[in-house]
Amino acid sequence: MAFSQVASVLDSLKDQAKDAIWALSSCLCQQSAKVKINGRTFNIIKVLGEGGFSFVYLAQDETSGRQFALKKIRCPTGSEGVKEAMREVEAYRRFKHRNIIRILDSAVVQDPEGEGKIVYLFLPLYQRGNLQDAINLNVVNGKHFPEQDMIRLFKGTCEAVRAMHDYRTTTGSSSAQPQPSSSSSSRVEENHSDGEDELFPQPEGDNEGGYSYDKSVNMPLMTKHRAEGDGDVIFDGDEEVSAIQTAQNGNVPQGKGEHVPYAHRDLKPGNIMIADDGVTPILMDFGSTVKARIKIDNRSLALLQQDIAAEQSTMAYRAPELFDVKTGTTLDEKVDIWSLGCTLFALAYSHSPFENIQTTEQGGSIAMAVLNAQYKHPSSAYSQGLKDLIDCMLKINPKDRPNIHQVIAMTDRVLQSLL
Repeated sequence: MAFSQVASVLDSLKDQAKDAIWALSSCLCQQSAKVKINGRTFNIIKVLGEGGFSFVYLAQDETSGRQFALKKIRCPTGSEGVKEAMREVEAYRRFKHRNIIRILDSAVVQDPEGEGKIVYLFLPLYQRGNLQDAINLNVVNGKHFPEQDMIRLFKGTCEAVRAMHDYRTTTGSSSAQPQPSSSSSSRVEENHSDGEDELFPQPEGDNEGGYSYDKSVNMPLMTKHRAEGDGDVIFDGDEEVSAIQTAQNGNVPQGKGEHVPYAHRDLKPGNIMIADDGVTPILMDFGSTVKARIKIDNRSLALLQQDIAAEQSTMAYRAPELFDVKTGTTLDEKVDIWSLGCTLFALAYSHSPFENIQTTEQGGSIAMAVLNAQYKHPSSAYSQGLKDLIDCMLKINPKDRPNIHQVIAMTDRVLQSLL
């Protein structure tokens, strides 16, 4: 390992230790930890999650009393790290859908304890947690999701993924990238609200779209009836075939601009929140999101994509083509279909298909199990339609997997059979 890599790992461990101490002190002391951003003070109540260079906190605005999920991303490398973090901010802004989490605001500040910077993302707080929390609760209580409830949660997740796979630019150009503002002034805080005077949402609620920035930038993506309707689109017969062929050809009806599909690349129960109504899934964590279609022209690019996937995509939910990227192939949005199959399996059986006793307790390899699609359905009362839906998504060859429109159509048929 090169010296620079060693230094990077040490810096990461040091930053995580600082955050852990901060979080621990906020639990042990009467006075909670605080952070000041753009002139407003937020009390850090507790840690909600962590990973890599980021922590997610439960934060409360000291003035309004409103609570947020505050994601803190450390960028020890300076501008390059900020640019990488802002890709996630831009992804939140790009996709507008009822099943995709909205960003309330973001800010970049100087790290008070280091030479780098910190990117803060303000996100809505969902009290019910995520689907992994629900799975864990089922395990503790010896319960399982009712099949209808599980299918509805899965379908909402698929509709969020469809918004990403069907993404179309509004101007016909897909080259727009987030550009963190730079200033020569002495002010250490940089606002990324695109000109809004009010930097944070008010206690009485967010504006309708859930955005506190200029809504003319990177607006949606989906056709009107899918972005604003109830999402219950059921294809039947020739209509289904026509819609599927249209999607495969990249001609999404009523869309505008260039079709630029995006892949989430880290779909899993832990990245799907449960809205306060208890039935609506909310897709989150877009740090791994990329333009879906990447042509692998040489071995160097293949290894780069493997490294990115190893760093950003959870192993037990990662598609086989990301474990062993082949030269001369094209990665595409089908990586998400595999992850959706793993997610539905986990909802049904409380673990991913490749996290069984053999791989977790007997020293087996998750990677080898994935590459060979080695899994079995545990005995259950779930329908054969549910099992067939899972199996069709867990095909080793991406070309054999359905696209997101086909998955939603099949999900509808399973749900109809249950009703």
